[in-house]
Amino acid sequence: MRGRVLIVDDDRSTCELLDEFLGQRGFRISTRPTADEAFEVLRTEEFDAVVTDLNLPGMNGIALCERIKANRPDIPAIVITAFGSLDTAIAAIRAGAYDFITKPFQMEALLLTLDRAIQYRNLQEEVKRLRTAVEGSRAVPGLVGESSPMRKLADEIARVADSESSVLVTGETGTGKELVARAIHARSRRREGPFVPVSCSAVPEQLLESELFGHVKGAFTDAKAARKGLFLQSIGGTLFLDEIGEMPMDLQPKLLRALQERRVRPVGGDEEVPVDTRIIAATNRDLETAVEERQFREDLFFRINVIRLDMPPLRARGGDILVLAQHFLEQFARRTGKAVKGITSAAAEKMLNYSWPGNVRELENCIERAVVFTRYEELIVEDLPEKVRNYSRSQVLIAGDDPSELVSLEEAERRYILRVLEAVGGNKSAAARVLGLDRRTLYRKIERFLPESDRSPDKD
Repeated sequence: MRGRVLIVDDDRSTCELLDEFLGQRGFRISTRPTADEAFEVLRTEEFDAVVTDLNLPGMNGIALCERIKANRPDIPAIVITAFGSLDTAIAAIRAGAYDFITKPFQMEALLLTLDRAIQYRNLQEEVKRLRTAVEGSRAVPGLVGESSPMRKLADEIARVADSESSVLVTGETGTGKELVARAIHARSRRREGPFVPVSCSAVPEQLLESELFGHVKGAFTDAKAARKGLFLQSIGGTLFLDEIGEMPMDLQPKLLRALQERRVRPVGGDEEVPVDTRIIAATNRDLETAVEERQFREDLFFRINVIRLDMPPLRARGGDILVLAQHFLEQFARRTGKAVKGITSAAAEKMLNYSWPGNVRELENCIERAVVFTRYEELIVEDLPEKVRNYSRSQVLIAGDDPSELVSLEEAERRYILRVLEAVGGNKSAAARVLGLDRRTLYRKIERFLPESDRSPDKD
């Protein structure tokens, strides 16, 4: 296919002629009789060029060019009119038209102009792609860290940003999954479009469908006016579905259909509306286990899990803990007007030893509190929260030569399983991978070895 072209003309015979001629030469053609209808379809569908008549009912071709330039500057527009004059040509070019052709015109001349316009658009897209690739090779703004897991993540973000494939970002609560989604959007072809986030766990179940797909007037008791859902609000951009593992089972088939068909039906509506948005989802749950336990649809999981990025927990990022701590310290020092410049080695050691179950969010809160309480230019141990000051890691084995201190193999296994579960934040699938067990075997061992009070919340 040489390109997709939108023809805007209220003369049906002209539309049919151009459709036949350009279609035979490898173009895919759509037609609209008015500028308003043309602009609406440009908001939801992709075209390589627009060919518009100057004289149209309602908004004319020059006004349409102005709207295209303001909202879709990547699409070149060609104006055709039987009333050719220098003034009209200048007005069209100033309005943003790529070129201007007067009737009667040779079809081959239009063909040549179209090829040049599409080639021009492709060159613009290539320049954007190269610029994005260069930007992606740098550190990711908002994601502070120099550890190996973060360098790997930054490389993955740069590589997937220009793809249109769905992305699933996994990681514990507080690791910064939304920052990853925003970084992907900022480096994508859609970065000029909206980034629309929604937490599937924060919206009441009975309202989530309306929030995502919108509703028509009178769809339910409080629907006093029609409302566009988040799918429509994110057209041309990215829709971020946070905590997608918490989406109600009844709503999952409707989301799956929207992703497959790229169309949504507002609540109470009769017609589906096309949408053009990229989906990035995030979860702190193990969706594979949720699928096995029939708590999440397998087909939806495969649809959102085309590309998977794992956000590492803070405890796995080594020295990033101190890099982030200094970053937050500088922020809060400026905000409070305090002359706090650093962290003592003793306080830093306590922070490195702590497991940070709340991850980056917990660290940020810790540093904010410490800056508020400190009376010195450096944060000391006493400035840290008590649980950070007094934290000690669980011991897997008791070291020593005294036989009374040694434990049975079964006890050693129990302690090691407990230690691994602590290290992975209670994620049983991650623990199973570390231990070299399947999930069912791990579940049996947990039930056997650990009393109910010692079992971590099921984060699968």
